[in-house]
Amino acid sequence: MKEQEPKEQELKALQAALAAEHAAVYGYGVVGGRIRGGRRTEAKAAYDAHRARRDALAREVRDAGGTPVAAAAAYALPFPVPDSAAAVRLAAELEDRVAGVYSDLVRAAESGRRGTAAEALREAAVRAVRWRGESVAFPGLAERAATASPSGPASATPTS
Repeated sequence: MKEQEPKEQELKALQAALAAEHAAVYGYGVVGGRIRGGRRTEAKAAYDAHRARRDALAREVRDAGGTPVAAAAAYALPFPVPDSAAAVRLAAELEDRVAGVYSDLVRAAESGRRGTAAEALREAAVRAVRWRGESVAFPGLAERAATASPSGPASATPTS
């Protein structure tokens, strides 16, 4: 098996992070529709943060010579989200999965991009703690082991 060049690995990790952000934006649309009023502001802030990261990643992919991966029309959620409690669980799950993908980008990135990826990982980990009410020892790594889907989208798989 041919080993990828560092730039190819970085572009692949950027694309995976972009795909995860697409999925997180979709997932937060579901969260926003189910969350109670008291946490709606928090959900809106997270939605806006993921949209901003998504847009920045699309620019970075283009700057790296790639074509940004497109969002799927819909994504399969990891579990049903019938109420506010499930919406909170989904928000925490989205953040965990995004943190995992950003940990891959931290490993693959060079120069300033590594710092940006680490910041995104930290932000996702902090949001996950806020949603869940507890933390994990190594954000981004524990989530990778739990989901066992290398560089996969943040909310399971796209649906047609």
